[in-house]
Amino acid sequence: MARTRAATFDVQREAMLAAAAQLFAERGYAAASVAELAHALGVSKALLYHYYRDKEQLLFDIVDRYLDGLLALVTEVQAPGLPAEAYLRTLIERFMRAYEHSAAYHRVLVQDVKYLSPTHRNRARARQRRVVEAFAAAIVTVAPELQKGSLLKPVTMVLFGMMNWTFTWLRENGALSYADLAPVVAGIFLGGVRQIKVSRAPQTKNGGRAAAGGARESHEKPGRVGSRPRLVEAGGI
Repeated sequence: MARTRAATFDVQREAMLAAAAQLFAERGYAAASVAELAHALGVSKALLYHYYRDKEQLLFDIVDRYLDGLLALVTEVQAPGLPAEAYLRTLIERFMRAYEHSAAYHRVLVQDVKYLSPTHRNRARARQRRVVEAFAAAIVTVAPELQKGSLLKPVTMVLFGMMNWTFTWLRENGALSYADLAPVVAGIFLGGVRQIKVSRAPQTKNGGRAAAGGARESHEKPGRVGSRPRLVEAGGI
């Protein structure tokens, strides 16, 4: 007969994820030990292993749950069918607020995905690509010229660079919050992205012309995940 879960199993597991995310964010995944995790949670190592078979599974669950939330956020922002600029602005602002409210999870995603097993890392990278491609699709709706060349991926990653690494310099109790900064980032990006001119294929490192990759033109509804441009690698988000 299968052993039934206690009513508090899911609650306890969520508490473990939150505590582990905080510890990994502060110490780094490689430096944090299972003994430290158990101590931070106020449980025994045996009980911790009852919920997670090893530290890597715990890391994967943190990353996977966080990406669940980001993908759900994309769907939520898409739902009202906002005009192109309003959609991209809302997407930027909502993501930055999510980064603030899930700061430890975000830091773990940015710094510790490399420690996942190949299977788990590939799943995480694939889901990261879905998020990045949703932003790329939104960017194309306000700057269609980016479809003509190979700048779409770099421009998309410039935006993620503006958003993702804020935690490295924005003080938690400083004068500005993520909510204050989010419209600033959106304004800077939207103010500049339309100024980008794609006149010719960029030079390759060997001096030749790069093929104009970019995204195929899509006639689906702007900003939908289903119409996302193809980006070979997402990078970290």
